[in-house]
Amino acid sequence: MSGIKVILDKCVGCTVCVKVCPVEAISMQEKKAVIDLDLCTLCGACPSSCKFDAIVIERQKVVLKDDPSNYKGVWVLVEHRDGEIASVVYELLNKAKVLAKDLGTYVGAVFLGKEITDKANELIHRGADKVFLIDDPNLKYYISENHTKAITGLVGKYKPEIILAGATTTGRSLVSRIAVGVYAGLTADCTGLDIDPKDKMFIQTRPAFGGNIMAEIVCPDFRPQMATVRHKVMPEAEADSSRTGEIIKETIDEACIDKRIKFLDFIKEAISTVNLSEADIIVSGGRGLGEAKNFKLIEDLAEVFGAAVGSSRACVDAGWIPYSHQVGQTGRTVCPKIYIACGISGQIQHLVGMQSSKLIIAINKDPDAPIFKVANYGIIGDVLKVVPLLTKSLKEIHSNAPAK
Repeated sequence: MSGIKVILDKCVGCTVCVKVCPVEAISMQEKKAVIDLDLCTLCGACPSSCKFDAIVIERQKVVLKDDPSNYKGVWVLVEHRDGEIASVVYELLNKAKVLAKDLGTYVGAVFLGKEITDKANELIHRGADKVFLIDDPNLKYYISENHTKAITGLVGKYKPEIILAGATTTGRSLVSRIAVGVYAGLTADCTGLDIDPKDKMFIQTRPAFGGNIMAEIVCPDFRPQMATVRHKVMPEAEADSSRTGEIIKETIDEACIDKRIKFLDFIKEAISTVNLSEADIIVSGGRGLGEAKNFKLIEDLAEVFGAAVGSSRACVDAGWIPYSHQVGQTGRTVCPKIYIACGISGQIQHLVGMQSSKLIIAINKDPDAPIFKVANYGIIGDVLKVVPLLTKSLKEIHSNAPAK
């Protein structure tokens, strides 16, 4: 077991450890450090601060029981509602094909639900070589405990090397529980996935330290290697009806169903505007708008395009627009055909959320703004003057266009 202890012969009672402990778990008794194990989080602050090596942390060494070479396959956990498969699944299948090719293995899709068998071929057409299917009335609705037990059983039986899930509300709640159940590492909110050509290690890239750096994470000692991936950072796999694959039907033991939990209802959020995550065109406003009332300029331009309205974090923090419109590391990740950034400087936190857009148009009065480095087209000018002119011109073009 992991633990922490004080070597009394080395402790001189200097009290440095007391001062650095973030949870106040250390006190002095008879000029010796005493640690309250109920409070201690094993953060490591005290051993590193002790000049006399009087505090040590002992961690249990856990090793993978099976040889890593026994784990094969890149799995995608299929998120759906009433059989309608979420688009993030097709994005993951597209990336899984690349990863599987680099590893010389297969692409698997894990599909749980009720009366979903006829949908399994859609996953094969999008890139799955094998679909692990559990069609059971107990799995009609997503209940994390039941789905976790079902998938954990499949993992133990088939031993996949990699498991991918969307970084959605459902994906986050499910895959974290699976990781604990199979004692595996998990990297959340990835924006990039690769295989190291030398050692075939799975490299998971995600923003860290507030998006200021991109961290590359590996899990060398345990399998499967697991990651959740942000929606819209990868292109969807194209459907190919000629693809064939294997549908492996499995069952879930009745004893694995948690009877304490009952599905009552699903209340869908009413969205009166264009869904930001699914929009083909997004017009976003930033701090350069100056004040909340100027967001009307963004809304007018978006209306002409039939576009969704996005925002930088600065505008949301200022209370100019609701959080549901925020694009970036702490908001939505989007991948529209056209992204128009109005008065947005282009800090890394925002770029993480929109840099995969097919066409980026930037409007900013600062010629050195970082947004211009990723933009396909840039307009250097005051957003309060440029946007109204652009809106006016587009309206004139529409009004003069011949009727269809």
